[in-house]
Amino acid sequence: MPIHAADPTAPTVAIVACHGQGLFEFGCAVGLFAPVRPELGVAWYRTQLCAGEPGALRMLGNTQVQLPHDLNAVDDADIIVIPGWREPSERPPQALLDALVRAHARGARIASICSGAFVLAWAGLLDGRQATTHWRLTETLAQQFPRIGVRDDVLYVDAGSIITSAGSATGMDMMLHMVRKDYGARVANLVAERLVLAPWRDAGRSQRVSRAIPSGEPTRLAKLMEWMRRNLREPHSLGSLAEQAALSQRTLQRQFLDATGLSPIDWLIRERVAFARELLETTDRPLHWVADQAGFGSQESFRRHFRGLVDASPTEYRSLHRQGIAADRLVGC
Repeated sequence: MPIHAADPTAPTVAIVACHGQGLFEFGCAVGLFAPVRPELGVAWYRTQLCAGEPGALRMLGNTQVQLPHDLNAVDDADIIVIPGWREPSERPPQALLDALVRAHARGARIASICSGAFVLAWAGLLDGRQATTHWRLTETLAQQFPRIGVRDDVLYVDAGSIITSAGSATGMDMMLHMVRKDYGARVANLVAERLVLAPWRDAGRSQRVSRAIPSGEPTRLAKLMEWMRRNLREPHSLGSLAEQAALSQRTLQRQFLDATGLSPIDWLIRERVAFARELLETTDRPLHWVADQAGFGSQESFRRHFRGLVDASPTEYRSLHRQGIAADRLVGC
């Protein structure tokens, strides 16, 4: 399959690998950006595979790869993808860091997959920004680079010109998000279908947290969570929820964070969005009815929270589901 798109007006993507690069993350980036896709009817990306260090690269699995481009290609790229880094405590080559700083200064977008966030951090590009990486590395990233607002509760963070994804396969979610921004939902959905992927997964979904209510002997928290699910339509506040659970607000907040990684209100919003998704999939009722049933005080609030978690409006989501391509958008939400 050809690597380079023919249209010279297409955005250029530089995928940069170094020694110790994970083949899976590298392959995800290559597999999404590199193939020519004439069936899309757009000027699809031109992709260049770049070595971040001189010579042939020895990747994970003792695989030796000679990439066709060096860091000079980064200077002309519109998008740079860093699909991983071998050791968080090891400073990447200065030439690579300098190339990324130059690219950022001229307005290129830079994206990292998994441990690739450490390369951006070493370059100083994440200072003062929110970012994420694999959940096993988030604490390390936060300790090593305290100026970064590290998130361990998301699949990816889009900070405009800098985009970071969580562990491994979440890079596909991030890259489909980039495609959606560049070419629109139709093209992103076609690419996802070609790759046999769900077209959207909630960017704000935690890497690890499930919807499960704590197991074992029912606790006050478990009973409250079940009660909240049965009463999504009712107005709730931290104070009213604490009163229902017979807990102080501080204790309730702490127990929720320990059990779910979310505050009570954030958990409630996700439950409301998940229920609204079910109503959009299974009924033809108007949006104001769905908003009311799910407990949103207004259609504006419904649209804002739904888009914030699903990266699509309720109308778009319903349309996608009817096309049969909105599979499992909110698993774990």
